Amino acid sequence: MVKRSRIVAFFLIVLLLASAIGLTTKDIVNNIKLGLDLQGGFEVLYEVKPAKEGQKITEQVVADTAKALDKRVNALGVSEPSIQIEEGNRIRVQLAGVEDQNEARKMLSTQANLSFRDANDKLMMDGSDLAPGGAEQSFTQEGAPNVALKLKSSKKFKEVTEHVLNMAPNNQLVIWLDFEEGKDSFQKEIQQKDPKFLSAPNVREVFNTNEVTIEGNFTVEEAQNLASLLKAGALPVKLKEVYSTSVGAQFGEKALDQMIFAGVIGISIIFLFMMLYYRLPGLIATVTLSVYIYLILLVFDLMNVVLTLPGIAALILGVGMAVDANIITYERIREEIKVGRSIRAAFKEGNKNSFLTILDANLTTILAGAVLFYFGTSSVRGFATTLMISILISFITAIWGSRLLLGLFVNSNWLKDKPGWFGVRRQDIKDISENYDTLDLPTRFDRFDFVKHHRKFFAFSAVIIIAGMIVLGIFRLNLGIDFSSGTRLEIMAKEPLTEAVIKDELKEVGLSTDDIVLSGEKKEIGVARFKESFSQDKIAEVKEHFAKTYGSEPNINTVSPVIGKELAKNAMYALIIASIGIVLYVTIRFEIYMALGAIISLLHDAFLIVAFFSLTRLEVDITFIAAVLTIIGYSINDTIVTFDRMRENMAKKRKIKTEKELEDIVNGSLRQTLTRSVNTVLTVVIAVIALLLFGSESIRNFSIALLVGLVSGTYSSLFIAAQLWLVWKKKELKKKGTIITYKEKKQWSDEPQV
Repeated sequence: MVKRSRIVAFFLIVLLLASAIGLTTKDIVNNIKLGLDLQGGFEVLYEVKPAKEGQKITEQVVADTAKALDKRVNALGVSEPSIQIEEGNRIRVQLAGVEDQNEARKMLSTQANLSFRDANDKLMMDGSDLAPGGAEQSFTQEGAPNVALKLKSSKKFKEVTEHVLNMAPNNQLVIWLDFEEGKDSFQKEIQQKDPKFLSAPNVREVFNTNEVTIEGNFTVEEAQNLASLLKAGALPVKLKEVYSTSVGAQFGEKALDQMIFAGVIGISIIFLFMMLYYRLPGLIATVTLSVYIYLILLVFDLMNVVLTLPGIAALILGVGMAVDANIITYERIREEIKVGRSIRAAFKEGNKNSFLTILDANLTTILAGAVLFYFGTSSVRGFATTLMISILISFITAIWGSRLLLGLFVNSNWLKDKPGWFGVRRQDIKDISENYDTLDLPTRFDRFDFVKHHRKFFAFSAVIIIAGMIVLGIFRLNLGIDFSSGTRLEIMAKEPLTEAVIKDELKEVGLSTDDIVLSGEKKEIGVARFKESFSQDKIAEVKEHFAKTYGSEPNINTVSPVIGKELAKNAMYALIIASIGIVLYVTIRFEIYMALGAIISLLHDAFLIVAFFSLTRLEVDITFIAAVLTIIGYSINDTIVTFDRMRENMAKKRKIKTEKELEDIVNGSLRQTLTRSVNTVLTVVIAVIALLLFGSESIRNFSIALLVGLVSGTYSSLFIAAQLWLVWKKKELKKKGTIITYKEKKQWSDEPQV
């Protein structure tokens, strides 16, 4: 009866989870906010500059500017805008889903200083004389669009009209927008039809009213925008664009479709692999991983997280990483079954022994994600946020979710004498009476001697690093505009493109470059890079031209030299701080020699990625740093699994007196953990290859960097980190004669006990 009730409980829980997911997922997905790289829009980083000589840019001035920008954004009707004050005198504005990006950018940065002047250019009134919210789009009696103003004081307007009337015959009241000192007289501006000149009505009588209209050759949209600008108030400063990125709506839509397809393919293959290799536990892993994906989307909805293109990549990678915890636990359970324990005892012991390993591995990746979030830009921060949330939720689902569901089957005794459901063959199970330990189990890799050729592996790595340094010295890195400054233009057409066609189109807007790359299945995407940073007006011109030519707005990224240098500096800080953090953590949890071995292997992996990108001339952008930090965080997982097993083997020995014993510890640990190391890396590689083959072009280089790093990370975990530890421990052994490694509470000690 108990047996049946637990199995029924399992299916009821799965049914309830499936029902909850099926009924609510659609609403949750619809509520999640998409970033501008998925729905189109633009991001601008403004540097706040003084509007006049002697003006000081204080924190309050920057805050007031941000408020003025917020009012203007509200006038645009953009849902969920993002306006953030950054360190110093900078304000970052992100607007997703804006239909007319050019007009929106003009509205944001336009000074909108309204002024009323007489014929002698004397200032009579300005924007400060408008009543709060005192500007509305209206129509003349003839139906022409105009702007209706409401003034604070009718008395002041009466005095102004009296003054202008007394200046006959030049009794014109000239109305300007963004009037600046040093301009020519208004008559010349009228002749040149300066766009900042609004109107110059003749004053024929004194007006004792607080209502005024501005008439001109406005369209309805122009009148609405002018009213919105005046209503929001004048900006107290000048704004200089130091960084901007603009994404066309069609680019965002295509990227979203590609990433969803890549995710479905990658995750499906991971699920299939888990079920085929681990049988029943693998099936339960697919259930908990499905819950994991659902919970991530739910947290995104509750936290109002903006989902970006790198964020989706992190979500897909997160599935591959979330499997790791299951694999580590299931391999531990399989080992316990093989030494003759009952299914129930193996389940209990396997979960207990895997917990700290999973905790250590996840915390190091969270550390890398936190550093990435602190030093990254907006899209990279989206990746880091998703990565950290993924790790936390995967820890919950893999530890407690899988344990609960698998425990129902195990404790029902239905799996008694059925090791095949865990992928264990009966002939591999030892008799419990033989007192086999999991550390004594033979493995399929026992014929491999990882230690014997460690000097050859060191030499091979040294040759690779030296070759990489030569390549890097000759070719250097193909730095993207994120680090070198300039402008990146990405065009998408319905038909295949050629370099000649793109060059001809660029000539139409006065641009020229030889740095053009074609991509896409049909070469329908063209990327052109320019050394100079485009102005706002140039961006508007280019977007308008290519939108007319190809039916979709291009993506345009522009970075000033100052921002490029800062991004490069922050990238170096991120790598250094992440490395220091990992060294400290591994030292505390393990020992200093393991920490040093781990960090050298991680730097080895990071350098190989850099050298590979230098050799292949792949572009290095800000997402490249995200990939390197992800590898640093993830590669340590595999190394920690090995170190954890080495710690167990050391504890079993208690006293080590010979170099052969140290070699046996390293060899045995690598053999015992190789299956789980390969499987944990394999699941992430599946996710990365899915991104590489089916994901968006925008993260192609990011995916390549991850793939190279994963392969390198597996190599370094086997042949660098553990082997370096062995070399240093041998030196310690020669010095001390004996190494005592075990104390109560499983603490490490490098000093012999008395």
